[in-house]
Amino acid sequence: MSEVEAEPRFENRIIAEPRTVICHQDSTVKFVVQHLDSPEDAFPSLDKIADSHFVATALGDINLLSNAPMTYGEKPEANPDANPFVASYKANFIPGGLIFNMHSHHYSNDVMGWGSFTKQLAENCHAIIHKTAYPSWDPKCLDRSRFTAPALPDEAKVDAPPQADRHPDHKVSQSLIFHLPKSKATALKKHASPTDGSSWISTYDAVAALAWRIFSRIREPVYRPDRASKPVWAEGVNLRKRLRDPPVSARTQGNVFFAALSAMSAVPALTAGDVVDGLPLSGVAAYVRRMTDSVTGEMLGGALAMVAPVRNKKDLSVRVNSFPLLSMVVTDWRDADVCGADFGFGRPVAFRHLFDTVTEGPVIVYPPRAGPAGEDEGVELQVTFEKELVPQLVEDPEWSRFFEFRGVDAEEAHA
Repeated sequence: MSEVEAEPRFENRIIAEPRTVICHQDSTVKFVVQHLDSPEDAFPSLDKIADSHFVATALGDINLLSNAPMTYGEKPEANPDANPFVASYKANFIPGGLIFNMHSHHYSNDVMGWGSFTKQLAENCHAIIHKTAYPSWDPKCLDRSRFTAPALPDEAKVDAPPQADRHPDHKVSQSLIFHLPKSKATALKKHASPTDGSSWISTYDAVAALAWRIFSRIREPVYRPDRASKPVWAEGVNLRKRLRDPPVSARTQGNVFFAALSAMSAVPALTAGDVVDGLPLSGVAAYVRRMTDSVTGEMLGGALAMVAPVRNKKDLSVRVNSFPLLSMVVTDWRDADVCGADFGFGRPVAFRHLFDTVTEGPVIVYPPRAGPAGEDEGVELQVTFEKELVPQLVEDPEWSRFFEFRGVDAEEAHA
């Protein structure tokens, strides 16, 4: 194993109020090259990792592939008061390929911004290798003034309640990977659509509705929620597609998404009973569609005005594992597809967010890749589920009718 680190003077940090990411024209980031491709390293080959569907558990200790302390997690080093770095990179050469670990602090970018950055990087690399003109880059993609709350004097500010803690009744969970073949996605959409054609739903709506229903049905006997209670529905909606006056580039950097939360929406929330069995599946899917459609570009100004007077803005960050136990949080990463990006020396075969800790609640929708199903390869889901209930989920007749289990992606390494 060998490791080479680039120029050690780094300057890409979050600084104190007003929260700002500081970068200069001569700023550098940490970039480490590591070779794990010799026989004595005994690191799994790219083919072996692919056979495991690129689950993080096949990689061993992800700290070996990462730059400390920028692995995933709500940790003291990531607190904005600690002036953390916002980016860092590690190129790990392994038998048969490369694992390029791209660390990013969530304060600086969302997954769509990361995907766009990666595609731009690939185009730049392609130009260097093939000695062609560099691709264009619009500096407006770095202009975040439109997404910044107006500054107010300190006397006009108020303190928000502290960020909620993790729900105390969560059980030991695992992160799992499931695959939805394209042919079964078509069948699922039909399964979740109203028979009278009264409303249109997307494949995303059908996936989210079935997941929420099946997960809740399996969990209900364990947690015994009040069926009249209202679990939280939450999803991240990409605003880049919804801003119209003026529109923004699809490659705009930063957190340009809106968290649609049922508790803060004008759309009537569903009860636990509705989700488990009180509504037909098409009713749950129609609710998901209404929640997604409720997010508009016009909501941006109101949201910025709402957060402007809050002094402790970091406590407004949503902690998804604080929600009631039958809640559902979906983050759709399909538009961050980087597997078509040509770096000039190769293309990514998959992308994964590396986890060695489990945050209860989220469902990540990964884009299709060139996987073992060939032309029928569809989206993959990463879901967190109670370890004791995993066999029930994998073997559930309705769930397994559509979704194929591909393995355990992550477990709690620090328990």
